[in-house]
Amino acid sequence: MNDADRVLKAVVSKLRIKQLQLLISLDEHKSLRKAAAAMFMTQSAASKALQEIEGMLGVTLFERTRAGLVPNAMGHCAIRYATLISSELTYFCREVQDIRSGAGGSLVIGTIMGAVPRVLVSALASLRAAYPNLSVEIIEGTSSHLLKLLDDGRIDLMIGRPGVSAEPYEYSYYPVSGEPTSVVVGSRHPEVAGEMSFAQLRDFRWVVYPRRMPLRILLEKEMNLAGLSLSANFIETDSTFVTVAILGNSVDTAALLPTEVADMFTSVGLIRILPIDLKIPADTYGIVTRKTGTTTAVVQLLIDAARNHLLAPA
Repeated sequence: MNDADRVLKAVVSKLRIKQLQLLISLDEHKSLRKAAAAMFMTQSAASKALQEIEGMLGVTLFERTRAGLVPNAMGHCAIRYATLISSELTYFCREVQDIRSGAGGSLVIGTIMGAVPRVLVSALASLRAAYPNLSVEIIEGTSSHLLKLLDDGRIDLMIGRPGVSAEPYEYSYYPVSGEPTSVVVGSRHPEVAGEMSFAQLRDFRWVVYPRRMPLRILLEKEMNLAGLSLSANFIETDSTFVTVAILGNSVDTAALLPTEVADMFTSVGLIRILPIDLKIPADTYGIVTRKTGTTTAVVQLLIDAARNHLLAPA
C-alpha cells in the first residue's frame, strides 16, 4: 500500500464532518479559541480534533503567526476540499428533503450536439410537466467525454453513443434516433441548384471532428467512396461554434454537421446545406446509463419520453 492509499484509508475510516467544519471555522477566525467557540466546542476539544486530522494526513495545516493561525499550502488545500464537501452535503440534504416533499430534485444530463434540437428539448418538456420544480443541468460534449463523466458519477445519464467506449457492454443503452448528417458551407457560398457530389468539393478545405469521433469517421468513409482523401490542410475541432465561425468567413471550406443542428444555423443565415446525398446510413444514438446505477423515476421518465416520441425504427 502506497502513501496515498494509506492516507485515503485513514481519512475514510476516521474523518468526521465536525473536523471539516473546524477547518473552515479556523480559516474564518484565525484563532483556535474563537473557532471552537463558534462551533460550541471547548478549546481542548478543538485542538484535539485539529491534531487528529493533521495526524490522518501526516502534515501540519496551520502555522502560528502574530496574525493568528494561518493555513499553509496544505492547509489551504484541506480547507478548499472541506468547503466543497460541506457544500455538497448541504445540497444533498436539501435535495433529499425536496424529493421527499415533492418539491423538486435535480438531474444532470450529458448530451451530444446532434440530440439537442429535437430529443433533448422534447424530453425536457415532458420532465417539466411531470416535475415542475426539478432543476436540470445540461453538459454538451462528445460521447467519449460524456462516458467519462458518467463513469465518474458527474452526470446521471447521457444522450449519445456507448459504442465509442472500449467496453460498451458496461452501460444500459436505449436507442432513440438516427442522426441525419449534412454537408455544410458558409452563407457566402453561392446557392447550388440540383444535386452535388463529393467530387465537386475536391479542392475544398474541411473543418473536421477529432479522430475516432463518429462524424470524422463518416466523412472519411464518404470521401473514400467518392475516391477522395482528406486534404492535409484540414482544421480539427469538436466545437460547433468554431466550425460555423470558420465556415462563415470562407467560400471554399466545408464541414459535416448533424442535419437538425445545421437547420438551426441555416435558419438564421449563417451557413448553407449543400444538396449532397450521403451514401452511408445515419448512425443511431440513444440514452446511456450505468448498469450498476439506480434508475430513478426522473431518469426513467426522460428515457420513456425520448423513446416514446422519437424511437428509432428497428
